[in-house]
Amino acid sequence: MDNKIVLVTRKTRLEDLVARYNTVNQAKFYIEHLGADFSDYVREHDTYHACVRDADSALRHFGRVQMVERGFLPNFLFGPGDLVVALGQDGLVANTMKYLDGHPLVGVNPDPARWDGVLLPFQVRDLAKLMPDVLARRRTMQEVTMARARLNNGQELYGVNDIFIGPKSHTSARYTIRLGDREERQSSSGIIISTGLGSTGWLKSLQVGAAAIAAGGGAWQTHEQVTPWDADYLHFTVREPFPSKASAASLVAGRIGARVSLTLVSAMAENGVVFSDGIEADYLEFNAGITVEVGIAEKRGYLVI
Repeated sequence: MDNKIVLVTRKTRLEDLVARYNTVNQAKFYIEHLGADFSDYVREHDTYHACVRDADSALRHFGRVQMVERGFLPNFLFGPGDLVVALGQDGLVANTMKYLDGHPLVGVNPDPARWDGVLLPFQVRDLAKLMPDVLARRRTMQEVTMARARLNNGQELYGVNDIFIGPKSHTSARYTIRLGDREERQSSSGIIISTGLGSTGWLKSLQVGAAAIAAGGGAWQTHEQVTPWDADYLHFTVREPFPSKASAASLVAGRIGARVSLTLVSAMAENGVVFSDGIEADYLEFNAGITVEVGIAEKRGYLVI
């Protein structure tokens, strides 16, 4: 019972609606006024919170449980011996992992009928048998390579799926990009740096779109290459690079190896940002005078499988 177990949760869509419209009834009026099914929001909410209660009850047999809502993760301090359980969609696992440092992470799917759960191999009913093995470190763990963005002002940010560098809104980003001995000034809608874990997410959508455009908008073919989650390299791609008299577009995709970092120097007066794993609220500024260096992180994630 000396074990400390951190149970990471997330807000449901219904809770987000209530935060926006103040009450359940007002949220219901808004959704039904648009012709949508409000009962689906309620079912998702009820199912999730029933799983939270059941998971909390099961975990209390193995240690002290502390619940943390996803929004508090950036400021939460994990103890070196904490065991972490994420109850939610795949994104919650990625959002949680980047704040850990060697901690075992258990991904639990609260609603298998709703969520595929690539990073959620377990259900709440599995916790009773699973936890003794995890606490005794007898369970296999999948190592996950992470990315790190480090700014010249000392700030840094980790990414489990990907890191975005570019404009805050739908405008052009201006910067100088450098990889090894190659360097050029660019104008684009931003750069995506993806890990092996995230290579089937945002990066894949960019690759599919580019392949469709190259095929003239018709049928396209792509041979998907699966990147291992523990790969010793990262992928990067420039979104919508624009060649002009002041900008080039030859250094637009490639790999970042263990000994090579991707460096960008901002040429934007304002609205430049760096964020990871789709969490735009937790961003670093990338404005004039800021240099960001992106490479493989020194720490790894460990997902219990």
